[in-house]
Amino acid sequence: MKARSARVRVLLACAGVIAAVALAGCSSSSSSKPGYCTDRTSLENSVKGLTSLTGSSGISGLKSQLTQIESNATALVNSAKSDFPSQTSAISSSVSALKNSVTALPSSPSATQIATVAKDASSVVSSVKSFTDATSSQCG
Repeated sequence: MKARSARVRVLLACAGVIAAVALAGCSSSSSSKPGYCTDRTSLENSVKGLTSLTGSSGISGLKSQLTQIESNATALVNSAKSDFPSQTSAISSSVSALKNSVTALPSSPSATQIATVAKDASSVVSSVKSFTDATSSQCG
C-alpha cells in the first residue's frame, strides 16, 4: 500500500512540476482584453492547482482538481474556439484524455496507469501553453 501511495505522490509531484514550469509567468486579464483572456487565466490557475496536491490528496484530490480543470477548459473553449480553433481543439482533446485516464484509475493504481495519467497531464499542460502562446498578444 505504501508503494502505491508513493506512486500517487510521484504522479502528483510530476504533474505539479510540469504545470508550474510550463505556465510560469502567466498574466492576468483586464476588461479591455477579449473575454477568453479571463477564461485562460482561470484554466492556467486550475492546472497550476495540481501543484497543491499532496500524497494525502490521493486519487480523489486528483479527480477533484480535474473537475475544476475540465470546467475551466470548457469555458475557455466556448469563448475562444472561433478565434483559436486548433488550440481549443487540442485543449478539449487533452483534457478529455486526462479525464479518461484519471477516471479509470483504481484505488491502487499500477505504475503503468500512473504513467498514463502523467503523460496525459503533460499533454494538458502543453495544449494550454500553446493556447497561452497563441494569445499572448491579445491577453499579455
